[in-house]
Amino acid sequence: MPHSARAFWLRSPNHGEIRDVSLPNPGEGDVVVRTLWSGVSRGTETLVFRGQVPRSQWDVMRAPFQDGEFPGPVKYGYLNVGVVEAGPARLTGRTVFCLYPHQTRYVVPASSVTPLPDGVPAERAVLAGTVETAVNALWDAAPLIGDRIAVVGGGMVGCSVAALLARFPGVRVQLVDADPARSGVAAALGAEFAAPEEAREECDLVVHASATEQGLARSLELVRTEGTVIDLSWYGDRRVALPLGEGFHSRRLTIRSSQVGTVSPARGHRGYADRLALALELLADPALDALITGESRFEELPAVLPDLASGAVPALCHRVRYED
Repeated sequence: MPHSARAFWLRSPNHGEIRDVSLPNPGEGDVVVRTLWSGVSRGTETLVFRGQVPRSQWDVMRAPFQDGEFPGPVKYGYLNVGVVEAGPARLTGRTVFCLYPHQTRYVVPASSVTPLPDGVPAERAVLAGTVETAVNALWDAAPLIGDRIAVVGGGMVGCSVAALLARFPGVRVQLVDADPARSGVAAALGAEFAAPEEAREECDLVVHASATEQGLARSLELVRTEGTVIDLSWYGDRRVALPLGEGFHSRRLTIRSSQVGTVSPARGHRGYADRLALALELLADPALDALITGESRFEELPAVLPDLASGAVPALCHRVRYED
């Protein structure tokens, strides 16, 4: 087996590079994976790329197979799909998902990879980590049949949440975003679309994923009296101001955080493996291809990530190709 690989490293904030790396000898119970595709989660990974992870969150924000430390040099990422080249017989030759950074080949414990279900193509499976976040958010939110729901923020996470909600019976889900181009994505996912100023109010539930204080403030306006806003946004090192005067108290509103680092208490009997396996099953739906809005070769990552981080290249999930 090859003993070297190539990996994308953030050398310092806003500066990335491809490095040669040595692979450890696989031990008993390890697998060697050759990467086919990886995905750039634009929200979190661009915060990392810009060096905006607060020092207080360095441990919390560690990716499972991260090398190096924030703000850099660091090898970061968690959306990887590849083929098992060596390992236990039950996995050898299987296409698997792993929470691994952008690297051509890697060695991990067999327990860290999840085989793709039949009917889920490898190029779509890079979405598994984000759909897993959406699964956890909906376990936290516990929507009910017939609910009127708004998802504020049409990024990768918000669109994933809207896609899953659109499959709930009787639920009216509206994706709210300032970018009118997101209307096409909403339609592909089976959701309504509205600009923030045109969104329907009196929602039973609002899921906020815009990572802006304006979006969170608008979420509070859209939810009904005694309703709940589930906040999925991660703001990095930015402070967020909210209008907690006005009707916040008289309407008895609730803001509740949700994050993917722990399994929702509502499903405490389920583990990380259960959650990821469910996310992969849900990816059998081809409508979720609408979440992949760009693609480049692995060797292009040092040039592509600055454009993703600056917004010069608008994207939901940007897919990285390792083989021509």
